[in-house]
Amino acid sequence: MWSYEKRLQYPVKITQPNPKIAQVIISQYGGPDGEMGASMRYLSQRFSMPNRICMGTLTDIGTEELAHLEIVGTIVHQLTRNLTPEEILQQGFQNYYVDHTTGIWPQSAGGVPFNACEFQSKGDPITDLFEDMAAEQKARTTYDNILRLVKDPEVADPIRFLRAREIVHFQRFGEALRALQEDLNSKNFYAFNPSFDCQGNQANHRCNA
Repeated sequence: MWSYEKRLQYPVKITQPNPKIAQVIISQYGGPDGEMGASMRYLSQRFSMPNRICMGTLTDIGTEELAHLEIVGTIVHQLTRNLTPEEILQQGFQNYYVDHTTGIWPQSAGGVPFNACEFQSKGDPITDLFEDMAAEQKARTTYDNILRLVKDPEVADPIRFLRAREIVHFQRFGEALRALQEDLNSKNFYAFNPSFDCQGNQANHRCNA
């Protein structure tokens, strides 16, 4: 159950449209390392986590990524609203405009649509957490690339906030991985995971030792 607070996690107030930059930033909406894939990755992986700390971390961060999706969508919307046909042509926005007008649609900066292949849910907790840490670093790199191109402080400020959160998420996933590894080295792990016996073999009973 989520409680939705009707305000952005970080304010976005862009006064000057710039559809050229919008086409770059939209990659963090539906691109290969964007917020849509991140939220779906973490909220899907959480179900197979045997450790309550890991499950809670994935739920928390997956929910926050939905808030980041809202921020990125708002940035793109404010950069493309009230465009004239001349501005659309001059700034190379016509290809997107023909298909979507100025609606927000998940794609990469190169125009590739979002699909579920952008993320993985492997069912192995260590595998998934390592992927999550790598995903946060890739998202941070994408935000770094955006910041190299964006000079308008109205746009750069919320992007810097999003970049900073990727670093925090990387650290939290590292903490979750360490907590999981501690459980793997103790019998506590099997109390959380009924799919394995005391020797780590798949079973349909809990460890009673």
